[in-house]
Amino acid sequence: MDAGEIEAIERDTVAAVAPPGLLEIGGWLVPLDNGTIGRAKSAVPLRHDLGPEALGEIEAAYRDRGLKPGFRIAEAPGLDAVRAELARRGFTPEQPTVFKTGSVATLAAFSDAPARLLQRPDDAWAGVFLGEGFDPADGAHRVAVLSRSPGALYGAAGEGGATHAVGVMSFGARWAGVHGMRTAPAHRGKGHASAILGALAREARARGVERVLLQVEEPNPARRIYRAAGFSEIWTYRYWR
Repeated sequence: MDAGEIEAIERDTVAAVAPPGLLEIGGWLVPLDNGTIGRAKSAVPLRHDLGPEALGEIEAAYRDRGLKPGFRIAEAPGLDAVRAELARRGFTPEQPTVFKTGSVATLAAFSDAPARLLQRPDDAWAGVFLGEGFDPADGAHRVAVLSRSPGALYGAAGEGGATHAVGVMSFGARWAGVHGMRTAPAHRGKGHASAILGALAREARARGVERVLLQVEEPNPARRIYRAAGFSEIWTYRYWR
């Protein structure tokens, strides 16, 4: 993947979580937030061949605003020097997360089961994040962040008209993004997530969007769903804290 594509992906990824503040320092995006979503509060390089020269300025930018410095770094050879310098500064890598991309057309055909699409999240949608099996503080923050994502579309599915699973699709400059996929534990394995993915993708296709991306933590069993839906890994990153 060339440098232009990497930059487009990272810009659309950060835009989807709409951080309250955003800086650009030495080829890095520096989102400024103090919540629980890592992408909204971790600096990310716009290329995979940058050196560590801007790290001190980025760290200072966070600390000057009363925020903890954080970095989101791809496991790419061109960023070896960045990872070495972060380690020297006392940062440690955690939370390995896989970046995946796919075709909107393929995803649209993945499931034709019914799902509802919302222009704004309703109480039932938010309730999935706040329900049993999820951290309520993290859930509340994710609902707030995903609700402010500009131009996003919200998916919901469940039995009998109820909402047991939810998801979000953001629309960036070049990419659609899948975020916030959650299914209540008692209703997993019933195809609700697949129904939401298919419905969101059909709307993206109607808008002329061809490519879709998502991020999923390595231990997450949902990775098998994304593989079945045609997503392919492009790189893995870790948060450095």
